[in-house]
Amino acid sequence: MSVAMGIVVGLLLGLGLVLLASPFLWPMMARRSRVRNPAFSLLRERLAQAGMASVSPTAVIVVAVLSGTTLFAVTLALVPVAVIAIISGAVALFGPFALISWRARSRRAAARVLWPDVVDHLVSAVRSGLALPDSVEALANTGPVPTRAAFAGFQSEYRATGNFSIALDGLKSSLADPVADRILETLRMSREVGGSELTTVLRHLSAYLRQEAAIRSEVEARQSWVMNAAKLGVAAPWIILLLLATRPEAAAAYSTGAGVALIVGGLLVTSIAYRIMLAIGHIPEERRWFA
Repeated sequence: MSVAMGIVVGLLLGLGLVLLASPFLWPMMARRSRVRNPAFSLLRERLAQAGMASVSPTAVIVVAVLSGTTLFAVTLALVPVAVIAIISGAVALFGPFALISWRARSRRAAARVLWPDVVDHLVSAVRSGLALPDSVEALANTGPVPTRAAFAGFQSEYRATGNFSIALDGLKSSLADPVADRILETLRMSREVGGSELTTVLRHLSAYLRQEAAIRSEVEARQSWVMNAAKLGVAAPWIILLLLATRPEAAAAYSTGAGVALIVGGLLVTSIAYRIMLAIGHIPEERRWFA
């Protein structure tokens, strides 16, 4: 009986050790598939759009918390006004997320002019007699340079699995772009349904993408001064406030109830005005309907 109990205890101990080590031993994709938090999914998509797919959302959150805490402490040491230090810490807390969003928008704007060339390469490859998977694989060598790494990943995935649909899903996750989603879903439909109109559809799509990119670039150039004015109007008063708060008498005045109310009211007014300016100068981005 004691031997049997010893075996059972040993098995339970081994099972517990395996469960403790499982988060570090199981594949990364298996761990990610269990994460159902929409905020994490959105952040992971933003990281992919920013070209930082290898960075973990948890690491971004840790960096944001550390930067917010650090700037709060530094500001409180230089400007002894608690409310200003809290605002500075909050700005630093959201800074990494804003930087990722800015990088994602920049990369999407840069890629917008590349997709027509990608479609043209696909049309040329298909018309030359290559099979559809081979045409997509060829983009790893002949496509625009910024997109070659993603298509190289598709090439590796397709050669490993032989499944065109699974490889396309991985390519969509890597590119994380609504225009790429449309192109790849067109290829998927052609692969699964068949038909002889693929090159015609792709040529029309290429012409539409070029026209859309030209119109959007012109509108963005005309509205850039609105965005720059909004950013300057937001930053200038707070820079002046920080300079004034370095003086002891000003810091004492801002630390009172009236001073805190003034700063908080100014923050609310600034935030509302900035959001209005962004709404005026904002051009809606296309959503990923096929993600």
